[in-house]
Amino acid sequence: MFKKFSFEDISAQNQVKASVQRKIRQSIADEYPGLEPLLDDLLPKKSPLIVAKCQNHLNLVVVNNVPLFFNVRDGPYMPTLRLLHQYPEIMKKFQVDRGAIKFVLSGANIMCPGLTSSGGILDDEVSEETPVAIMAEGKQHALAIGYTKMSAKDIRTVNKGIGVDNMHYLNDGLWKMERLE
Repeated sequence: MFKKFSFEDISAQNQVKASVQRKIRQSIADEYPGLEPLLDDLLPKKSPLIVAKCQNHLNLVVVNNVPLFFNVRDGPYMPTLRLLHQYPEIMKKFQVDRGAIKFVLSGANIMCPGLTSSGGILDDEVSEETPVAIMAEGKQHALAIGYTKMSAKDIRTVNKGIGVDNMHYLNDGLWKMERLE
């Protein structure tokens, strides 16, 4: 999704009204209850909240020129990896085995066998169409953020095909774009 993402992909940046800002804050608070106490620091009411519209129906939530969240169409908001590295406990986690790491870092979707093998770990409470952090076996920080195509139980039973769509990964275009200037 963000493989070759750059400033040219942003078609419009709009400062949103207070009502839209409240709606975005509420939807983020509902999706990530662990972020609720930090929302006033992340999305301060007084500083302008900008939504940058990009190609492929992608929206970036930007505060103080720093992209914090993104979503596709009207889907759930997902934190950027930089934000996830600051607050690692806000998302449910899946772990891929060592063999899958290089593929995930090149933008590939996460296949079921990479999650169900001996190095993989699944959170059984995750249902389908849920944003998850993709951890790597033996590593401390998340290497990607994904969107589940099937529930964790289905990933275990089916064990073939794509289990998680890779939305944002280390060293993609959004990772390299630390600030929007």
